[in-house]
Amino acid sequence: MRNIRLKISYDGTRYQGWQRQKTTDQTIQGKIEQVLTKMTGHHVEINGSGRTDAGVHARAQVANFKTECEMSVDEIKEYLNEYLPLDIAVTEVKEVSERFHSRLNVVGKRYIYRVWNSTEHNVFERKYLYPFIGPVDLEKMRKAANLLMGTHDFQSFCGRKIKKKSTVRTIKRLEIEKTGHEIRFLYEGDGFLFHMVRILTGTLLEIGTGEMQPDELPGILESKRRENAGRTAPACGLILDEVFYD
Repeated sequence: MRNIRLKISYDGTRYQGWQRQKTTDQTIQGKIEQVLTKMTGHHVEINGSGRTDAGVHARAQVANFKTECEMSVDEIKEYLNEYLPLDIAVTEVKEVSERFHSRLNVVGKRYIYRVWNSTEHNVFERKYLYPFIGPVDLEKMRKAANLLMGTHDFQSFCGRKIKKKSTVRTIKRLEIEKTGHEIRFLYEGDGFLFHMVRILTGTLLEIGTGEMQPDELPGILESKRRENAGRTAPACGLILDEVFYD
């Protein structure tokens, strides 16, 4: 049995997230599995590195599946890109060891969140940006970002209650840059909780507008209460940029 690893890019705008669902066929996983099942002649289930929410995009999602199909990796890539919708692209196909698992072997991820800070509409990239009007203090946001770096319990920045699993995560990079009207947040860490990047971004933007202060963050982390953190930024600005493995 062969183990095939895929690297996938997608525009998540019209999809109900990554994960296959019984109530809709508009998921990234579902679309890819349909094509692979047709290609191989047997039912195929793929494992993704993680789930992206409805409306979230990916530049380098990773997935793997098992098959006895004898097509070469180049032929698999060509077939997938011929039959997948135009808003999903397979950018890399590799045959890997039987032990590789796209989710269980992840050691880190990088996300980028893009904000359009202007009253002017960005006509051509509007589906990939969160339009945010009003002045923001970049230095205050960067000061707050430094307080979020390192290992913390991020339960206050999780969009749902988690009782059994740990909510401790390590953020290794959190950078905020502005170019023209775009503010770009880069997050890199060993893993991220449900809605964590979007809640962190919403909180940092509230600090940037003066609704919150950077020195409130230690108390928010310590409280482990979602309601003490800021708003959840919309899905449209979020991109899964890279998944890291040993």
